[in-house]
Amino acid sequence: MTGTDDPPDATEPAEEMTATEQALARARANAKARGYRPGSVARRGGAGAGRTARGGLSSSPDSPGDPQPVGEEVARLVAARGWDAEVQVGSVIGRWPAMVGDQVAAHVEPVSFEGTTLTVRADSTAWATQMQLLSSSVLARIEAEVGAEVVTDLVVHGPGGPSWRKGPLRAPGPGPRDTYG
Repeated sequence: MTGTDDPPDATEPAEEMTATEQALARARANAKARGYRPGSVARRGGAGAGRTARGGLSSSPDSPGDPQPVGEEVARLVAARGWDAEVQVGSVIGRWPAMVGDQVAAHVEPVSFEGTTLTVRADSTAWATQMQLLSSSVLARIEAEVGAEVVTDLVVHGPGGPSWRKGPLRAPGPGPRDTYG
């Protein structure tokens, strides 16, 4: 070997290479002989497609026992469990800025989703009013993005009033607001 940090060279004598290095050198030589390059994907064709020379399954995604792309497996799992609506709702909440625009998303945020009703909260009464006016176009955009009947109603809440609660305990009764009237 040439140094401690240098990778082993396939031209070095086999005695100086460890078993792991020898196996890697053999695998690289076999791949090179077959015409494979690093990062290339091997596809098999012909009558024996899907099977190796020893009769085992190949790495072709066409065979049912072979590894499949993660996205396809997740989609199959979601469909089998009946989670389509929940995933679509999560998509609406996750992509809220892209669906309504950055300016609206900066002032209006989705709060909850129950049944087919999406509840959003605006940070001011002006934005709550604006969102009420935009609700039909937002519902149309959501329907175009995720499909019909996922979100049918949009409930808009304005900002909450001031909190009169101070501390963890509370006494029953009207409290400090009884002086207003």
